[in-house]
Amino acid sequence: MVIDFKEKIDFLKDLIAKKSRHSLSLKLIVAIGILVLTGSSIFWYMIIIRGEQEFLNNSIRYTAAYTAMIEKSIFTNMHARQVGTIQETIEVIGSSEDVISIDVYNLLGEVRFSSDRAMVGRKIDVDTSCRLCHTDPERPGETLKMKGGSMWTIKKGDGGRVLKFLRPVVNQESCYTASCHYHPPDRKILGILETDYSLANIDGTLRRQKIETLTFGIIFTFFFCIVLCIILWKILIRPLQLLAEGMERVSKGDLDHRVEIKTRDEMGMLAETFNSMTRELRSARQRLENWAKELEAEVAKKTEEIRRGQEQLIHTEKLASLGRMAAGVAHEINSPLTGIVTFAHLMLQRIPPENKMDREDLEVIIEQAERCSKIIKGLLGFSRAIPAERADVDVNDTIRHTLDIIRNQAKFHNIKIETDLSPDLPLITGDASQLQQVFMNLLINAADAMNDKGRIRIATRPVTEDGSEFIEIEFTDSGPGIPEEHMGKLFEPFFTTKPVGKGTGLGLAVSHGIVRKHGGQIRVESALGKGTSFFIRLPRAAKGTDGGDAAPKGLQQA
Repeated sequence: MVIDFKEKIDFLKDLIAKKSRHSLSLKLIVAIGILVLTGSSIFWYMIIIRGEQEFLNNSIRYTAAYTAMIEKSIFTNMHARQVGTIQETIEVIGSSEDVISIDVYNLLGEVRFSSDRAMVGRKIDVDTSCRLCHTDPERPGETLKMKGGSMWTIKKGDGGRVLKFLRPVVNQESCYTASCHYHPPDRKILGILETDYSLANIDGTLRRQKIETLTFGIIFTFFFCIVLCIILWKILIRPLQLLAEGMERVSKGDLDHRVEIKTRDEMGMLAETFNSMTRELRSARQRLENWAKELEAEVAKKTEEIRRGQEQLIHTEKLASLGRMAAGVAHEINSPLTGIVTFAHLMLQRIPPENKMDREDLEVIIEQAERCSKIIKGLLGFSRAIPAERADVDVNDTIRHTLDIIRNQAKFHNIKIETDLSPDLPLITGDASQLQQVFMNLLINAADAMNDKGRIRIATRPVTEDGSEFIEIEFTDSGPGIPEEHMGKLFEPFFTTKPVGKGTGLGLAVSHGIVRKHGGQIRVESALGKGTSFFIRLPRAAKGTDGGDAAPKGLQQA
């Protein structure tokens, strides 16, 4: 594993530069650092104290061992009456490197044996030694604080610390019963064996041990802190930094950013959750952008439709005005045509029968004038604005009247119109002029779809469905047909597939409304390249009535 220490150092510099008291990383590092330092300090302090105590205990046990050996040597040589051997033994033992002095003196302070021969026979102050064993030397039996038959203390000397070890020389039974012994049996303590042991070497060892322990402890703690920081960096700090950077970039709109944490722990789960959240946000933003685009397109489309609708309304109003004006003009023309027909008949009566040429010319004039009058009469009936009262209507006659109006129009000169009108077609209740408008709209739409040439078939038939009687009117053309995507919009106002200025998009919508007012329904069937068929189904007049609004229940809701 390669550790980028420069990256860690830069991160720590950033932490120090920010001086953020609320940084989780800084708090964690400080808390763990304090915990590690405290625990390490306690641990190494206990090791040092324990080591020092162990060294001291070993020194005490060592001193106690050779002090006991000297005591046994004293008793043995005393019983053997070899006093000189005792002095020699003490001198030999006292010549050891760490032994400062060994003195044996009685309770009066007279030194009997010593590792320093010059001290033999001198008198020392025993009060200090007595206070080591008794809190009150005047009452030695009541204030004894000595344990285990010996007493020790540590004092400072010229060369360092000194361990002073005291051991009483006890008046044993073998001593006061011997022939050579002159101490009475009631004396318990005959003297004191005092040993001064130098702790200089031990103190040096302890100092070296402390230095080594402290050095090792500092190195270990420093290494532990580095390893801990690296672990925290890898496991916690770096993932948190990546998550923070990711959140900052996402907050600025970079929803394509991913947090790459390839672990299976909580940080990895958190990163995966974060990436999943950014994917959802990116998807939601994409949906919103798509919706916005669709909405803009729909608004633009509706705006264009409204604009075209306004233009078509203006065009429709112009056509309506033109229709009203044409109706007025037709009414005005009808009077001169009536005069022409009248005077033509008068002239026909004055011309002798043998003048066949003039009579034939007058008959042509009368025929054409009557034809013009008939056309104008149909236009006047079609263009009336006030609704007529409903009455029984013969649909076949209404279709014939409509055909009489459009037959002579140039639009229908190249169109073959076929009719298959049922002779036993029942009457319906309705407004003939409104139905004539429906038929006119369907015929004009068929002619426009076929580019003014082709074939139109008109058929009527009575039908019965669910016990109700209807009449069905069929208009079929040989045009190109209607695309499937336009079938659902045919009866919407202002919807048209004709070029601008040629259609208003109101014909089928108005026709649909008229058919529904008559309690009927209109449907369309079309196949591309085969033509289009419109089927109008209207309820027949109720039997026994002369023109009510009765209609079968099934078509009242159409």
